Parts: sequence; C-alpha cells; structure tokens
Amino acid sequence: MDASSAYQDSLPVTSDALLAQLDGWGIGYQLHTHVPLRTVEDAKAVEDQFLAPGERALRLKNLYLRDRKKRNYLVSLEQDRAIDLKALGAELGVGGLSFGSTERLLENLGIRPGAVSPLAMITGVQKGVTFFLDAQAQDADVICMHPLVNDRTVVMARDALLAFCEKIGVDVRYV
Repeated sequence: MDASSAYQDSLPVTSDALLAQLDGWGIGYQLHTHVPLRTVEDAKAVEDQFLAPGERALRLKNLYLRDRKKRNYLVSLEQDRAIDLKALGAELGVGGLSFGSTERLLENLGIRPGAVSPLAMITGVQKGVTFFLDAQAQDADVICMHPLVNDRTVVMARDALLAFCEKIGVDVRYV
C-alpha cells in the first residue's frame, strides 16, 4: 500500500483528522497537494511552489531509527544533511542505530515509508518514540513536512510546529 492520501483511512490517525486537529488548536499551516513524493529529489522538484522568496525554510528528510536496545527515534534533519548512522548515534548518545522496519514504522508512528514527518509524533508520543529535530530549525521561518501522507505538504511556522509538539506532549531535542 502506498503512502498517499488515497490510503489514509488505513492509518491510526488520518491526514484529514490531523489537519482538523491543527485547525481546532488554532495552529496555522499552509497545505499544498502534489504528486506523491518518495525521496528528497522528488521533493526538490516541487518545493518551489511552497516557498516564498527570502523565506528561511527548513525542508526535512526524516529517519525512523531504532537502537540496539530497541528504542525508537524519529530524527528530522535538513534534507541535504549527510547521514552517517554511527556518527549520528554518537551525537544522540545511543548505540547501534539502524532503520526501523515498515511494520514498526506503521506501529510506532502510524505512517508508511515516504510520509515520515514530525507530525507523526501524534502517534509516536503514545508509543514512546523520541523526537530529534535538526538544530537549524531554531533559525528557520518555516518548516516543510508531510501531514502523514506523501501527496500533501504543510508549511508551518517554526513556532507552530513547536506549539503542536507542546500540545501532544513531545519533548523536542535538537541535533
């Protein structure tokens, strides 16, 4: 099954329900629909339609990881940041990082590959997933991410993402 909104009804929290919750909390965002994006390269092909000139935007790539103690992590990094799992593990203070399986991704974050996003912490917080966000977010005006499906992107002010994390009880750790 793919990660587009056509299959969102099979997720624990649908993209539509997430967006309605953001609206209910008064958390602002701009919603953009597009072809399903599966890679950073796919995202780069359409991101011009999301961004305003001069806006400091953080565009994310998101990693669902597990350590050797079977603890789960969502690590959201600037999309062009090089990743070395051993070095990242040392920076996070954990050992033996590896990518989580598709089944565990759905179980622990409620999403499918290609739709990984900080917004998936709406499920992840209940499953004990630890969230790390690129330190560059602290200087960003807006952050671009999927709302649990990969054929939609939301552009949120940094403070809006932090308000979302506070509402759901997520401790944001910077890396």
